[in-house]
Amino acid sequence: MKRFFKTLYPIMWKEYLQVRRDARTLAILFIIPSALLVLVGYVSNFDVEHDKFVVLDEDATMQSRDFVQSFIHSEYFDYLYAAHSQDEVDRLLDDGTVVFAVIIPPKFADQLVHGQTAPVQVIVDGSNATLAPTTVSYIAGAISSYSGRLRADMMRKTGAHLYTPVDFRPRVYYNPELSTVKFMIPGLIGYVLMLTSVVATAMSIVREKERGTMEQLVVSSVTPFQLIVGKLLPYLFIAIASSVILIAASFFVFGVVVLGNYIYLFVSILLFLICSLAMGMWVSTISNTQLLAFQFSTLVSTLPAMMLSGFIFPIRSMPVPIQVLTNLTPVKFFIAAIRAIMLKGVGLEAFIGDWGAMALFASIVLFFSVRRMKRQRLA
Repeated sequence: MKRFFKTLYPIMWKEYLQVRRDARTLAILFIIPSALLVLVGYVSNFDVEHDKFVVLDEDATMQSRDFVQSFIHSEYFDYLYAAHSQDEVDRLLDDGTVVFAVIIPPKFADQLVHGQTAPVQVIVDGSNATLAPTTVSYIAGAISSYSGRLRADMMRKTGAHLYTPVDFRPRVYYNPELSTVKFMIPGLIGYVLMLTSVVATAMSIVREKERGTMEQLVVSSVTPFQLIVGKLLPYLFIAIASSVILIAASFFVFGVVVLGNYIYLFVSILLFLICSLAMGMWVSTISNTQLLAFQFSTLVSTLPAMMLSGFIFPIRSMPVPIQVLTNLTPVKFFIAAIRAIMLKGVGLEAFIGDWGAMALFASIVLFFSVRRMKRQRLA
């Protein structure tokens, strides 16, 4: 064992010196992850905020103006102005000036006064299928609140007892504000670490091949396993430091607090980084140029991390064959574990299976990387 580490240390130190001298690799491991986290964290916000709307009030009564106030006083909507015709409403919706329009027909107040149902039309721009359903639900909530207030006033005036068959009091666990940013940030951390770790380490062995120093390592007493581990460890230490920066940025920039155990969080990050770095090493062993290594590492890291990890698209909504395919990427298990730790603060039993899956994935990929290096040595 002492001889193993004595041989391993020079490889680690050599790789550390190469990384320190390579500004591009340092940028990939330190600057780009933080920049991506902040940039994507701000733009990937699916919450409805400040949706502009106009009102075509064809009734122009106190009741219709009171109805409009239920939208104006909402924190989700911004009242633009009162439209004067249907053509003006259509134009504002067509050019994207407003997200929705409220059209109040004539005799709105008369129908309310006589206890009748007053129809109101709300036209919503559905071109953005991500935000439109949320907008519709908020509009329905505002109208339901207004209708409930009118119903309560009418019951009090008639002296009737206000009876609610079901007392609905929702309580949201883990993310009570229903903030998409808090949901996205843990997945974004996995996406960023996957991309940067695989791309950075994919260059390591390829760099030796292009510089002509790979032959010296192959004919030396260094075993393929020592070579793989020695080149992986410096990147692992640097990636851990980058992970700490990402966790700190998620707290100070987006207010995402780690509710769970920090030891569990560290172990999850460590296992995932080993998986990502092992993938980069595997790509490096099968590539002959840095350009090919960069392209292939981007392909095997970006697409699975974006499409098959549950980062954006829920896995349970995918077809069954695709759900099975998602088990081939470690970022799926990392995102499940880190969300359980950061957002829920649950115990080890909730994500121990994800740890096992990442450990198995890292072992398999490292095995094939070492096997590939042995073949190159015998060639």
